[in-house]
Amino acid sequence: MPKMTAMEAAVHVLKSEGVETVFGIPGAAILPFYDSLRESGIGHVLARHEEGASHMAEGYTRAGGGVGVCVGTSGPAGTDMVTGLYSAMADSIPILCITGQAPRAELHREYFQAVDISAITKPVTKWSVTVMEAAQIPWVFREAFRVMKSGRPGPVHLDLPVDIQKEIIEYDPETDAPLHVNPPAPNPVAIRRAMEMLAAAKRPVIVAGGGVITAEAADDLVALAEYLNIPVTPTLMGWSAIPDDHPLNTGMVGTQTQRRCGNASFLESDFVLGVGNRWANRHTGNLEAYRRGRKFVHIDVEPTQIGRVFGPDLGIVADAKLALQMLLDVAREMNARGLLKRPNEWVARVQERRRVMRRRTDFDDIPIKPQRVFHEINNIFPRNTRFVTAIGLYQIASAQFQKIYLPRHYLICGQAGPLGWEVPACIGAKLADPETEVVGVVGDYSYQFLIEELAVAAQFKLPFVIVLFNNSYLGLIRQAERGYDMNFQVQLGFDNINSPDSPASGVDFVKVTEGFGCRATRVTEPGKIAEAIEWAREEAREKSVPALVEVVTERETNMAMGPAIDQIEEFEEVIDLPTEMAF
Repeated sequence: MPKMTAMEAAVHVLKSEGVETVFGIPGAAILPFYDSLRESGIGHVLARHEEGASHMAEGYTRAGGGVGVCVGTSGPAGTDMVTGLYSAMADSIPILCITGQAPRAELHREYFQAVDISAITKPVTKWSVTVMEAAQIPWVFREAFRVMKSGRPGPVHLDLPVDIQKEIIEYDPETDAPLHVNPPAPNPVAIRRAMEMLAAAKRPVIVAGGGVITAEAADDLVALAEYLNIPVTPTLMGWSAIPDDHPLNTGMVGTQTQRRCGNASFLESDFVLGVGNRWANRHTGNLEAYRRGRKFVHIDVEPTQIGRVFGPDLGIVADAKLALQMLLDVAREMNARGLLKRPNEWVARVQERRRVMRRRTDFDDIPIKPQRVFHEINNIFPRNTRFVTAIGLYQIASAQFQKIYLPRHYLICGQAGPLGWEVPACIGAKLADPETEVVGVVGDYSYQFLIEELAVAAQFKLPFVIVLFNNSYLGLIRQAERGYDMNFQVQLGFDNINSPDSPASGVDFVKVTEGFGCRATRVTEPGKIAEAIEWAREEAREKSVPALVEVVTERETNMAMGPAIDQIEEFEEVIDLPTEMAF
């Protein structure tokens, strides 16, 4: 049996699982792993902060690059990556986090940078373990990939004491291979029952969640919808499962990330087929209003997800792709027997709402309205552009006004929503798919959280565009917390002695961005947005670095949203508002 260090064995497993790039920062307790990585052929991206590395791994996975891997040393390196693990866990994203640890014999002695990191990360991972025997290393790494990909995907954390990293073990890579992952197939009886319920409905809709994207089932979803002529309502995580301009796309439903036409059509529906979705609270709003007058079928790969928010009329445990394929087979069989009829009046009403319930975006106001920025984004960037955004009023505006067409081309940390996510996620996405144009949509506050990762993009020559909305104001907090005077502690601006002529108060994002070796420009007039974006695209391509377009927007912008407790009911009152709606 061949002999090697435990970390050499671990690297063999990583390579056989298809890992080509890892993101991390070396440190004393993880150096044996780095030593084994040196001649492995696996690329390494040196992050500037461990949280940044974890979000890079997320962006890499979300863009379809395979399992993203982040690495750090002991102590604060692991605690820094907790946010990335939480974000991945919340959105069902498989990433592998590897941390170094103090020697086994010192773990109870308050050794320097020794902390029970596996206990800390257990709530935000599918599996977290401190490996205590060197001979287990290759098998623990192999199991990590099986766990990450099985059922509802998610992150795994492996904590490695430095002494076992250096031990010599017996391991033969030729006799080892990835463990097979079996996605659960649906029960044919349940699928037939679901199709019978759907056939009996007069106004059915399909709610497509992130599980459709994860299962690579977008084509199957569209095929089923087209065959049945049934409208599709994507969730925020499922956005891109069906193109925005597809005639069966109702528009998103929700309390914040929504379209008026989507909410209105959902309120008229009488049957909902949910596939790979969570019934998240920002999607459902008030559950009583959301469920009233409708039957629900819920299909999800994770058994305990069914009934977590509310009990459906029928629950089906299955992989989204396998379920959608079987639904289509049953639909064809029922249609051949004359048991499947779908009148066109319902779809026609959905399409009419999409036509008349549009909202204005071509504002010429100064300061610039966010709607105008998305107007230009929609006109300039091609259909295959990959957008990355996080959380804030700019992201809510993105969901309300932006257009997305392809699966895995809208990356967002949907449930956790950590600020600072965009820049490192753009880095991961660009490395996962270098040929696709990447655009980060970011707010001025979020940009400041992990801005140091711009240096990573500059160092590794990763071109992407950043569109920054700058109102020097915590707009989402001010608007969302109704009932409070949120003019308290929400102003981000201050007198900047280095930029007395800057039209934007506070941080000079142009100078800061250029200081990291990137390109940047500022826009204050709506007529110059398009020119600035095209300049940034060209600069990013020519210089192979990120290029920033800072757009100085109006301070107060009220998006069409409200408290989750009554949002759906609010939309029952506004669905007949005029076609062109200005804020």
